[in-house]
Amino acid sequence: MRFQSVLRTGLSVTDGNVSPASGFLSAREGGGAVRRITCVHQGYELYGSDRSFCETVRTIREAYPQAWIDVVLPKAGPIVASLEGAASRIVIEPIWVLRRRNLLRLATLGMAALPFAVARALRRIRASDLVYVNTTVVADYLLAARLLPGRTVVHVHEIPEGATLTVLRSLIRWSRANIVFNSRATQAAFAMPKDATARVVYNGIAGPAVPNPARYDGNRPLRVLMLGRISRIKGQEVLVEAIRQLPEAVRSRVELKIVGSAFEDDAREAALAAQVAEAGLSRQVACSPFVAEPDSLYRWADVVAVPSQLPESLGRVAIEALAYGIPPLVSGIGGLTEIVEDRATGWVVPPGSAEALSRTLAEIVTRPDLWRDYPAAARARYERIFDEKLAAEGIAAMLRLTLQREPARVRDARAPADAASKSAG
Repeated sequence: MRFQSVLRTGLSVTDGNVSPASGFLSAREGGGAVRRITCVHQGYELYGSDRSFCETVRTIREAYPQAWIDVVLPKAGPIVASLEGAASRIVIEPIWVLRRRNLLRLATLGMAALPFAVARALRRIRASDLVYVNTTVVADYLLAARLLPGRTVVHVHEIPEGATLTVLRSLIRWSRANIVFNSRATQAAFAMPKDATARVVYNGIAGPAVPNPARYDGNRPLRVLMLGRISRIKGQEVLVEAIRQLPEAVRSRVELKIVGSAFEDDAREAALAAQVAEAGLSRQVACSPFVAEPDSLYRWADVVAVPSQLPESLGRVAIEALAYGIPPLVSGIGGLTEIVEDRATGWVVPPGSAEALSRTLAEIVTRPDLWRDYPAAARARYERIFDEKLAAEGIAAMLRLTLQREPARVRDARAPADAASKSAG
């Protein structure tokens, strides 16, 4: 199957020749095999949600190897190469995405474009047997889904707050799409009606075949890694402050790598660098841009920090840490508490508390004997709950259910990963 790219006009480009895209034909007329699937994603980089989307597209490809799969993105970026082999075609075109920083613009100037965006989404849904929408912020597809019920699955990966949560919850209810939640925390936050077709499926990843050995014994600096977008939510500034508060004798025994970039916000990156310099931590803390392949960073780390300040729907970086046999140090908020067992596979601290984070770091540095068994326990938890095969089974089950086009709703349908998590605590 050839891998194609598509212009914003909806025309496919192959070998330099432009031809009308075939995606707007009526799909699955008269029933039969699944012929056409559309997967929609609001991002174009390779952060956690982007990588999760790629893995889901690969799951869909494995479940329906003969189907034509269009992937719709708002912009070309690093994600495109990761989709090759799973997607039949990449479509680059405008998507009506609800982002915090542009809500005012969307509510004013953007409203004029919304009817056209919904009409375009409706054509794609009509042309598809199945539509997979990654995250709740893809407004045009969720609005259009109501007009063609029984074809759309929305995968909820976020826990917004306040008015944003109200808007997104209403949008999902309006869509009547089938729902995959990536954690119980996400499911609880959205509080959908009991008759909604919903399933909790933990994000699964393809972990390394061989995890890191348990190697920290206190005779060298503790290597702490923080991966993720530079943002107010992720808590980089709290982690830097926690290290500043360490006693000098302990602080000198810590090395921190902060790896990530802000989303179109150079000022935030500059502010973090300034905080590190002003705290006199340039020897302990190194900041570097986003990297698409973090394997070498995980191989370097003894501990992975996820000090989120607002609820994480789950926390892919913490799951990846488990897979490498690295104990995560996380905030006790949102879905992170479903990943890490405190003082068994890692550590859980109150969100926003640099003092609590600093105390825990000091203990980790000075008492390695207390967590000698955590690395093996972390890897075992990954294999039991967060392996990619478990996630694939849960996603595939929801796709099959959606394709049945049955009007009846299914209550509390649980994926294998979800059931496993209940028994695992």
